[in-house]
Parts: sequence; structure tokens; C-alpha cells
Amino acid sequence: MKKNLSPSESEELLKILKDRFEKNTNRHQGLEWNKVLAKLEANPEKLWSLNEMEISGGEPDIIDFDTKTGEYIFCDCSAESPKGRRSLCYDHEALEKRKEYKPADSAINMALALGIELLNEEQYRALQKLGNFDTKTSSWLKTPDNIRKLGGAIFGDYRYATVFIYHNGAESYYSARGFRGILRV
Repeated sequence: MKKNLSPSESEELLKILKDRFEKNTNRHQGLEWNKVLAKLEANPEKLWSLNEMEISGGEPDIIDFDTKTGEYIFCDCSAESPKGRRSLCYDHEALEKRKEYKPADSAINMALALGIELLNEEQYRALQKLGNFDTKTSSWLKTPDNIRKLGGAIFGDYRYATVFIYHNGAESYYSARGFRGILRV
């Protein structure tokens, strides 16, 4: 599969990302678009992943800057869990366990294909401080090994002015549950 964008696709995506960056400065105060742009242009495979996030409804934007690594942290900032990434079980093992009514894919498989990672609980809670996300949907979260080994997986949502983290069997899937991704550039 092609993992780079044509010049016109890159230009179109960069315009979308710049517009979103400028409209949501509360998510990344003190950061400059020109520095972000230089990083993106130097990493075309990351631009491809951001485009896949955009196509699947994630509306990626910068939510943090890692001063230790010098990386910008992009995250899906769509109000609800991205439409193109719902009705998925948690991981490949869970997908294989389902004998009937299998979903099309798993959140972990899809994230891997997109070149992104699922948010963990800490990242999800940090995202929720930037706005109210998943008020009607929910998002699978990177699950600690001890929970996953027992067959479970965790997900989060925002209800009653509170971030909730729940559990479910990893093989479950729902039309209103997807996943949010994170990408370091």
C-alpha cells in the first residue's frame, strides 16, 4: 500500500491542518505553525498517517509538544469517536475468538495500519481537558496487559460532566464505539 501523498494531497491536508491549528489555539498554546510545518514536510510517512486519520473522521490536531523528544503530538479531536473507525473489537486476538458476527477489524489492527497508536487512559483524560469528547460515543483505550490477559479491554467516554473509564470483553464491538489515535511527529 502506498504510504505517501501526492503533492496536491499533501497541500490539501496541510491547509486543513493549518486551519484547524489556527482555530483551536487553546489545544496548543505557544506553538508556531511554521515549526510544525517544517516537521511535517520532513516526515512524509507521518503526513500519510495524518491523512488517514482525517479521512476516517478523526480531525487530527496538535494537543501537546514533547520537549524531551522535540515531537509534536497529534490526536483525533473529532467531537465523537471517528466515524470511519467504529464497530471494531479491541485487538486481533479478540477478533479471532469471535466465531460469528465478526466485526470488520479490530482497533489495534486498524491503528497499526494507519501508523498511529490508541490513546491510553492518561492521554484520554488529558484530551478531555481540552473539550468535551465522546458525549454520544465511546473510544477503546490502550489496555494494560494485566486486564487484557484476563480477556478484558478498557474504553472511555464523557457523560454527566465526567470522564468515565469502563471495561468490556475485548471481543465486544458496538456501532458507537471506535478509537482515537495519537501520532508523534
